[in-house]
Amino acid sequence: MVLLGTWNLENLFRPGGNFGAADKAVYDGKLAAFAATIKSCGVDVLGVQEVGDPDALTDLTDRLDGTWHTRLSTHFDAHHPIRVGVLSRLPLEDVVEAVDFPAGLLPVQIGDDIGDDIGDDIRDDAKTTQRMGRGALAVTVTPNSGQPLTILVCHLKSKLLSFPASGGGSRFTTNDEGERARYASYALHRRAAEAVTVRAFATRLLAGDGHTHRLAVLGDFNDEPHAASSQILTGPPGSEIGTGGFTHHDQGDAQRLWNLAAAIPAETRFSRIYEGRRELIDHILISHALLAGLGKVNALVHRPLPSVTGDPAARRTARDSDHAPVLADLTV
Repeated sequence: MVLLGTWNLENLFRPGGNFGAADKAVYDGKLAAFAATIKSCGVDVLGVQEVGDPDALTDLTDRLDGTWHTRLSTHFDAHHPIRVGVLSRLPLEDVVEAVDFPAGLLPVQIGDDIGDDIGDDIRDDAKTTQRMGRGALAVTVTPNSGQPLTILVCHLKSKLLSFPASGGGSRFTTNDEGERARYASYALHRRAAEAVTVRAFATRLLAGDGHTHRLAVLGDFNDEPHAASSQILTGPPGSEIGTGGFTHHDQGDAQRLWNLAAAIPAETRFSRIYEGRRELIDHILISHALLAGLGKVNALVHRPLPSVTGDPAARRTARDSDHAPVLADLTV
């Protein structure tokens, strides 16, 4: 049995910088809360998001019992260097990363096009990208059964909108409705392109046969299970948990990933509260080879989750994450 989880640690930085805890007391409180949750739930492999300082992750594992193995992605936004990672009681093997959009996917716009018009509605300095803002990370662990399990961790583009500020930097509000609409579009397109990138990574790891390859894709998708971007990750439609087709095999099973959201009890089926509304944006997806060993799935919302807003600066005195861990028992 392996207890697998995903948890957004919300700007895990050491104090003193532009992000994370406001001071050492807040930071120590945050680490204590994280360690208590990890110890109490007994998770074996935990995918994490929003790790800023690598040393901060070390500070966290130093508060845990036993030996923990960690790995962080090396790809992140230099202006806000949060990255995905893995904490595991089991040794980590075969570490692979992905950041570039797959072949066939054109660059997506991420900022206003303010260049000179050069004809045919094309400008010469459009702000585009062909990379994920935060790279995806895959590792393999081998439980006592001897059957390898690959964990792919990701953190897709946030729904939180940021706008360029005069003199550099970013701001999180705008009085310009046109600007708000444009940047919402940029974020949506980038999140979709990043979902395609993670899906291509997962497809490569499945190597054509999800019946035998044990793969779990997990992370903060920044969208709920039925959002279009989340659906991209599941692969071929059909056989979703809770539907009539779940117990019927079909040709899509070799490539399909099953979102475990529907297996979470309805009363705890959320991982964040935004503006008073519960939402499930943290997910675990598994390949066909893991379905037979699926046990309990839950979100640890017994920790009182705050209702957050679009102002990230308001959370710098918070002593816990604004996300709940999502956990799944797997017999592998």
